[in-house]
Amino acid sequence: MEHHITIPSGDLELAATLHYPTDGEGADCRGGAGKWPVVIICHGFIGNRIGVDRLFVKTARALSSQGYMVLRFDYGGCGESTGDYGAGGLDPMIAQTRRVLDYALSLDCVDPGSVTLLGHSLGGAVALLTAASDHRVRTLVMWSAVAHPHNDIVRIVGKEAYRRLEPDKGIDYQGYLLTPAFFDSLSKHQPFEQLRKFGGDVLIAHGTADEDIPVDYAPLYQKMFWLRADGRCDLELIFQADHTFSNRDATFTLIGKTSAWLVDLQKRKKEWYDWMI
Repeated sequence: MEHHITIPSGDLELAATLHYPTDGEGADCRGGAGKWPVVIICHGFIGNRIGVDRLFVKTARALSSQGYMVLRFDYGGCGESTGDYGAGGLDPMIAQTRRVLDYALSLDCVDPGSVTLLGHSLGGAVALLTAASDHRVRTLVMWSAVAHPHNDIVRIVGKEAYRRLEPDKGIDYQGYLLTPAFFDSLSKHQPFEQLRKFGGDVLIAHGTADEDIPVDYAPLYQKMFWLRADGRCDLELIFQADHTFSNRDATFTLIGKTSAWLVDLQKRKKEWYDWMI
């Protein structure tokens, strides 16, 4: 069961799709006693909640079949949401992610102790930065994650175009006007410096044929997460997968490994809880 909804965030209206579990187990929002774990999907740079080749739709449906409630949404100025994407940067995206968290946790059938952020590309960095500052996030999944927001996005947009950026103007990139404020916001955040503030479990996945975000970021992220006092971090390198995991084998492998990792994590936490009782 899927519902299209609108989530207010300041003066914006964020378009979103809510997927209810289809496995026939767990809670019922109309009065069931159990509660569902929730996964919130954060799309990447100038993306949307559908994803390239419907990646996020496929992911949401796969996870809902495993007993997860899944919420995928468009950042302001993307997809069907209102607003101007290129005017803000990471700060508004983090605020919007937290607002979506507010909405998810307002649902009676959501387990507040089982909240996962799943972010792709720039959305991976946003998910990490949100998790580092919001302790409601318990688990993090990062796909093809940006590690140096400013440098990575400048490389994608084009260094020459960025050099021509004037203070009172912006860069027209694929129809999005990226302002100086957008790039200033990117430069203020360093995911590697913030990740130690997140104590939960992490899954990192990256395609070995990614030409947009270096695959070398993935093992480096894992090493940095290992330096924390708490939380595990697992790494999956998807052979010959591009940045958006666009071929069928890559999509199948990515979603399968992510789903299996989350289900196993949920099972181990339940067993630990039962043992403690």
